[in-house]
Amino acid sequence: MQAVFSSERIDFQPVSEALIPEYLVMLNDIEGVQRFITREPRLYDEASERDWVRGKLAAGVPIFSMIERATGRFIGNIEFMDRTDAAAELGIAITAARQEKGFGREAIRRMLEYGFETLGLREITLNVFEENARARHVYERCGFIAVGPGSAPGDIRMKVTR
Repeated sequence: MQAVFSSERIDFQPVSEALIPEYLVMLNDIEGVQRFITREPRLYDEASERDWVRGKLAAGVPIFSMIERATGRFIGNIEFMDRTDAAAELGIAITAARQEKGFGREAIRRMLEYGFETLGLREITLNVFEENARARHVYERCGFIAVGPGSAPGDIRMKVTR
């Protein structure tokens, strides 16, 4: 599939039904992935994931699968949720095998550039679990600042503006 945009090591492609097996491996990794993105772990199945992909594509949501250019390996997904003309919320999930390799920071920086320069956003927010110090550090290095409690107890709301 053709990349919509790229960074140094990552091609950002539209989500795809062809990648559903990869999505399921990532999402069903409760310890390596789910514990960072949800407080209510559950198992995902192929049918629900297919519906999710189709729904995102039909709605024109800016969501991308990240593919490592050098290996062709699936890294994870990144998206802008709840987008308005000027603001959106960032969400990212990276496979356990691709974590701690600098892909998160690279992907976030490139996605911020895409959001501000291509989509015309002026504010990008996110929620991060208070106990996820590694993610908070990455977000801060990408320019996010804590602005208060998040949408759920134990979450921190962070934002970056331009």
